[in-house]
Amino acid sequence: MFGCKEGFELIITQPLGPGVYKKGSIDPYTIFSSFKDEEGKTGALLSFSGIVKAVGKNGKKVKKLVLEAYEESASEVIRRICNELVKKYDLRAAYIYHFVGEFNVGELIVFVFIASKSRNEGYPALVEAVKRYKSEPPIWKKEIYEDGTSEWIVED
Repeated sequence: MFGCKEGFELIITQPLGPGVYKKGSIDPYTIFSSFKDEEGKTGALLSFSGIVKAVGKNGKKVKKLVLEAYEESASEVIRRICNELVKKYDLRAAYIYHFVGEFNVGELIVFVFIASKSRNEGYPALVEAVKRYKSEPPIWKKEIYEDGTSEWIVED
């Protein structure tokens, strides 16, 4: 299973692997809240929710954000990131759900979910997951501003 330690399976009601999904096609909070480790080896569940900010990188007021991706390739990269994090930090599971489409201020655009033996493995894995999803997959974002202008954003 993508994003999980070998021999470990998440028991969730909506078993979708990490990757890129169209806005509204899945509910990552349902996945997170339905997590169950029947082996009892998970001591920490950590998550990160990225939402659209009201002010852009250039200081302008954002009206909406458009996210586009080469979905097949981006999903492949996200799955690779999750698998690498599981191995590097000895995690129970790592999932990144990145959404594409048109988003208003305050809407969810990315959700990262980490299951680890303890917070000691989980926190650094979560930080690395966020850094890597912002730079590695072919995902592009365009800020559309209140004044009618727009700009494609390059991540640092």
